[in-house]
Amino acid sequence: MSEALLRVSDLRVEFALARGTLRAVDGASFEVGRGEALGLVGESGSGKTVALRSLVGLLPRTARVTGGTIEFDGVDVLTLDDDRRRELRGRSIGMVFQEPMTALNPVMRIGDQIAEMPVLRLGMGKRRARERALELMRLVGIPDANRRADAFPHELSGGLRQRVMIAIALSGDPTLLLCDEPTTALDVTIQDQILKLLLSLGEELGVSLVFVSHDLAVIAQACKRVAVMYAGRVVETGTVDEVFREPRHPYTLGLLRSVPDVDGVRVRLASIPGVPPDPAALPAGCPFHPRCPFAIPECTHGDFPLRAIGGGRGTACIRDDVCAEEARRDPVVARA
Repeated sequence: MSEALLRVSDLRVEFALARGTLRAVDGASFEVGRGEALGLVGESGSGKTVALRSLVGLLPRTARVTGGTIEFDGVDVLTLDDDRRRELRGRSIGMVFQEPMTALNPVMRIGDQIAEMPVLRLGMGKRRARERALELMRLVGIPDANRRADAFPHELSGGLRQRVMIAIALSGDPTLLLCDEPTTALDVTIQDQILKLLLSLGEELGVSLVFVSHDLAVIAQACKRVAVMYAGRVVETGTVDEVFREPRHPYTLGLLRSVPDVDGVRVRLASIPGVPPDPAALPAGCPFHPRCPFAIPECTHGDFPLRAIGGGRGTACIRDDVCAEEARRDPVVARA
């Protein structure tokens, strides 16, 4: 991997709820290289979005970071005061949210929303910021930028609103772009266009990307490396090709087996038995062991940190060799 722009180590985030303390992120670690696209994948509730929002200080009031470090370009973000974190979020780190209709200001014109960051963070005058907004609109493929700059969000299609979100995220000239399920609300055709746009912008501008998604196909298309999350932990890392072809954690194998097989090799759709654990009452030992087909008594106690297994890969499973062998025998996973 190239030099790390972002390094997250042993990140822990807790929510204070009436029913107790909920550990949404429980010791997650991952890195993002300069110019690299990393995918965070897992079921709903695995901690992906909370981890992502921790990077820029956008957690709910009931949540707090209780441990770990977040190093961005050599600086521990968690040691910065609120003003410096806001400046970092506005300039060096951009974010594309899942649903643009809730993220965009409904009573503010599109052009003004894109121009806001260049005025506040880059010190541009209003005329230059307007020109910058039009440049970004054209860059992200919004046709007739001059006319649409004066439109309100509800006057645009879902695909165009998401392009506006990307333009806003790029308006501060960031080096890192965080994408939280950026295509979930879009149809398949528009989803493909947005993914290709983000990738081309990453290559053209040299921006690093972090994609959060529960959709393995999106991660496969958009990312070179992947970190698989379960119960707030990163349980497997590696290149997309390696992890999806020969998973070394049973949870990853279960995710791959649950993807519909369009070629019909597998007749019935496989599923992971059981349900994800309650973050307020995680099981002892490996958090996946109650659902794992390869679990042994040793899996029910002790710590299971992410460990290196060579070739830049990591797994939190002590039976990764058994998992890999099972994956090699699966006709669908083997040709993923």
